[in-house]
Amino acid sequence: MSLEGKTLIVTGGNSGIGEAIACAAARSGANIVVDYVVNPAETDRVIENVEQAGGKAVGVRADVTRLDDLRTMVRKAVDTFGGLDVLVNNAGIETRTSLLETSEEDYDKVMSVNLKSAFFGSQVAGRYFIDARREGLIINVSSVHEEWPMPGNTAYCVAKGGMRMLTRTAGVELAGRGVRMINVGPGAVATPINQSTMDDPDELERLESAIPMGRMARPEEIGDLVAMLATSTAGYLTATTVFTDGGIMQGGLGL
Repeated sequence: MSLEGKTLIVTGGNSGIGEAIACAAARSGANIVVDYVVNPAETDRVIENVEQAGGKAVGVRADVTRLDDLRTMVRKAVDTFGGLDVLVNNAGIETRTSLLETSEEDYDKVMSVNLKSAFFGSQVAGRYFIDARREGLIINVSSVHEEWPMPGNTAYCVAKGGMRMLTRTAGVELAGRGVRMINVGPGAVATPINQSTMDDPDELERLESAIPMGRMARPEEIGDLVAMLATSTAGYLTATTVFTDGGIMQGGLGL
């Protein structure tokens, strides 16, 4: 299951799941373009970790909500490593607000970072793959909440639901042109986005008691799955979601 010579872009790649994906792919020999908006020092740290893992890496400062920046990101991969093979749409945010509490500004930001970026990132990468006559893969880091309601986090769920339909519809559109699209749907993962829950013993206990496996996922477990999906092992998958949730969608209660 090698990624030797393959080039991946990972959006939001300098922390959390993005960092884990970059390092997992690097262990299989991949070249990594680490997209970031803030914390360039963290990007340098991730690049160092990628190189220690056996891969090559470069950082690119690109706001994934801007189409020109998405094009810049792809050009960076092509100029640095000679091409692009996999785009990982990982960047994401949440407000943890209900329908009645969510402001227009919060809604627009969640939609832009989570869904607009995946839509137009997929468009830019898809056009590159087709124009270059190169088989390509787009992996969207979605969530169990693309189909499982999470009251109190409505905009996030709407965005992830949109990613589900993006993957299903665009995956069908692109399948005959050598481009595949897969969602990865994590459950609860021990990353900075869940720090407030991890810092609250009662909330953490409530969450973990609802997960049949009894714990949150480690970022590395998501990273390893994405790296595997990027190999030829998963070459017949497209237009679908692979859930990695510790069983919470089947047996979880109380969330």
